[in-house]
Amino acid sequence: MSVKDNLEKVKQQITQAAFQSGRTPEEIQLIAVSKTKSVELIKEALSAKQTAFGENRIQEALGKIEVLKNSPEVEWHLIGHLQKNKAKFCPGYFQWIHSVESIELAKILEARCDLTNKNINVLIQVNLSREESKSGLQEWDEILRVAEYISSGRWLKFRGLMTIPAPNLGEFRTRKIFEQIREWRDKLRDELDSPGITELSMGMTADYNWAIQEGATMIRVGTAIFGSREQQ
Repeated sequence: MSVKDNLEKVKQQITQAAFQSGRTPEEIQLIAVSKTKSVELIKEALSAKQTAFGENRIQEALGKIEVLKNSPEVEWHLIGHLQKNKAKFCPGYFQWIHSVESIELAKILEARCDLTNKNINVLIQVNLSREESKSGLQEWDEILRVAEYISSGRWLKFRGLMTIPAPNLGEFRTRKIFEQIREWRDKLRDELDSPGITELSMGMTADYNWAIQEGATMIRVGTAIFGSREQQ
């Protein structure tokens, strides 16, 4: 199947999951995970009216962003771990960062945004599976501290939370994680009195249906859109 056909299938499944949850498809943004994928495949998705793309690695992403700079409708999301020494490359290139996990990183981003006069929407990454291989905060107090710092700045716009549950947890345990992230998002919105804290970036190819049922506003889908590396 083509990228266009795959996108259509994913969007149909998003619509179905949304209606089953008493939601509307418009509440859910599909982010096509284009890490390791070619510019040609991204252009195929663009021609099918997909505009939000997720990248993991700064250097790989910057090359694609440069090639596609004349496509102003494209929205770039950094969804992978952001090293502090790479943060300087983000303002002006990424509209969203899903993986802020420390005040130190937020400080670097805020200072760099100030130099470039660029805002960035940011999400705090949460790691409730406590996987050592994944980044993210695990405790409410840590999340609140980082959220308070981001919210006190000028250039970073704190918008919500992101998580990646461990694979193979099964539906019940995976949904429990999604549920907790949603509850913490709502608590942050109340604690910080900030109606702009609306986003839940959770759910990938294997579990986005569950994530939508638990309130996801952004889902990150790669394989179901672009296929596996072996299929390319």
